[in-house]
Amino acid sequence: MTSPTPAVRRGRPLGGRFAPPGDKSITHRAVLFGLLAEGASRIEYANPGEDCLGSLRCAESLGATVRREGDAWHLTGAAGALHAPGGPLDCGNSGTTMRMLAGIVARSGAPVTLTGDASLTRRPMARIVTPLARMGANLVTAEGGRPPLTITGGALRGITYDVPVASAQVATCVLLAGLAAEGATEVRLPGPARDHTERMLPAYGVPLEVTAGAGGARAVRLAGAASLRACDVRVPGDASAAAFFLAAAAAEPGARVTAERMNLNPTRTGLLDVLAAMGADVAVTNAREEAGEPVGDVTVTGPERLRAFDVPAEWAPRLIDEVPAWVIAASAAEGRSSVSGAAELRVKESDRVVALARNLAACGIETEERPDGLVVTGGRPRGARIEAHLDHRIVMAFAALGARTDDAMTFDDVSSVATSYPSYFATLAELGASVEGGA
Repeated sequence: MTSPTPAVRRGRPLGGRFAPPGDKSITHRAVLFGLLAEGASRIEYANPGEDCLGSLRCAESLGATVRREGDAWHLTGAAGALHAPGGPLDCGNSGTTMRMLAGIVARSGAPVTLTGDASLTRRPMARIVTPLARMGANLVTAEGGRPPLTITGGALRGITYDVPVASAQVATCVLLAGLAAEGATEVRLPGPARDHTERMLPAYGVPLEVTAGAGGARAVRLAGAASLRACDVRVPGDASAAAFFLAAAAAEPGARVTAERMNLNPTRTGLLDVLAAMGADVAVTNAREEAGEPVGDVTVTGPERLRAFDVPAEWAPRLIDEVPAWVIAASAAEGRSSVSGAAELRVKESDRVVALARNLAACGIETEERPDGLVVTGGRPRGARIEAHLDHRIVMAFAALGARTDDAMTFDDVSSVATSYPSYFATLAELGASVEGGA
């Protein structure tokens, strides 16, 4: 019997404070770096979703030992001596797990197969196959360069690799393979991308050379085979998870929502810049640094009038995962707003351009699809039956949009929310939306 899915509609004006779950990107790295490290690492405030738990299970299959204690994970690494897993490593819905893990298992002389759920096995992996093959690994994929991905590694050689599209996952994959390679490995990113790996690897004892270029481009180099030592990581709150509630606050005059301990890494705060440009009041308090990452409490207050705004293409890498949250604000703004330079949306858990456009249309919001983005004309949304496409960010976007609708926003499936934010609907209700039924 299918469990009931929640129905969301307008409640009281959104307001209050919440603590977003631990940052997914940082949790993945802490787990996989800890797998390679010698000694025990403590990961505090790890993201509790299925994606990061999948990374944890894969790490255990490769030789890490794990003990959970409250909000902390204690992980003792395999010190680079990976165990042969008893079967394929299931990455679930997580492309981050698969791409980063590929760089790690490329050092293994025995074949290792990486697989995932129906959504992940539709996502292309050629972007990591090419550099790993150049480093000396043998890789076999399913048709179209898609998972399952079987990797037989061994003696790797360092390379200099120009990443075609600025992708932190691809860069991290190559650098993780480079940790076991002979000679230096360098990745060159053509534009802005998340820099969590560059911030975190030195804490595990791996020196890096980072050279900044024009327009957010950078090169990251490690000298050659390197050992990791365990360290403790305090994971900041996930900016991508907080984004939905902050955008919903911006969309409602007088709403006021605060995300506590949110990651303020400048590669992740593009949506805050967009909300400010649209006229929302965005304030950061209690700013500090934790585990090499800037964090703070972010408060967004909705203005009486939210302005339309065209997000420049060069901003897109800094809010690529937050575009589903951006549509919440764009649908409330006066006039037409657009985002471009976001073709990466087409190869996420779903084709997010299609999923966002069709669901917005069902909600009565005029939308235009573009090859690399969307145009959204603001208006009053109505509740609708949302097709989630097994994509957590589609569910979360339209659930938050439901806080503005008089009739119910319902969903064909909300199970994907468990991949990143299991308590999402509970938080939405605590902030003031009316949420009825199961979640």
